[in-house]
Amino acid sequence: MDFGFLSKYISLFVEGTSVTVAISLVALIFGCIIGMFICLMKLSTFKALKVIATTYIEILRGTPLFVQIYIIYFGLPQIGIDFPSIFGISSDFISGAFALSINSGAYVAEILRSGIQSVDKGQMEASRSLGLGYASTMRYVIIPQAIKNILPSLANEFITLVKESAIISVIGVREIMFTASIVKNKTFKPLEPLIIAAIIYFVLTFTLSKLVGKFEKKLAKANA
Repeated sequence: MDFGFLSKYISLFVEGTSVTVAISLVALIFGCIIGMFICLMKLSTFKALKVIATTYIEILRGTPLFVQIYIIYFGLPQIGIDFPSIFGISSDFISGAFALSINSGAYVAEILRSGIQSVDKGQMEASRSLGLGYASTMRYVIIPQAIKNILPSLANEFITLVKESAIISVIGVREIMFTASIVKNKTFKPLEPLIIAAIIYFVLTFTLSKLVGKFEKKLAKANA
């Protein structure tokens, strides 16, 4: 195998890596926002909200991300819904980030729900007895504790997003896999660019996994 091409195309891989990290961060942030709303809807006493939240979670978790991306990128424009470029950000990036965000939101919702339910029920009862309403109790007492409990899980969700972001190369987002395809076509080397891509993904996920592991240990000591 010959990796001599790397000196010429290293900048493309660096750019692709930055796009992968950026779109994964964006998807995690918006996924957490979406997940929070879906989680609260599912925990709501209103049956209609619970049904909507449950349906959202089951559909998004029960269908392939690949299909969801195709529906968003190719299907929505057919009914008049387009994702325009904003502030120099390509419509491909926005479409990919949107698809990853709504998919991640379904998983984050379940992570948040388990975190909220792990908080001692006596906390809710004590807060209500002190005069706090349900919304205030959730906002100031329950959710802050739940978030602390699920931070490692959210960090693992980010690692998952980094790996899953590879699939958005199918819609032209210039992340790591799309970059590998460009280099493969220019150098006529089918294997080596993919190996470089695999190494980059491994370095990213391995580093993040180690950081999450250290964070979990510190959190365990703080809670001890």
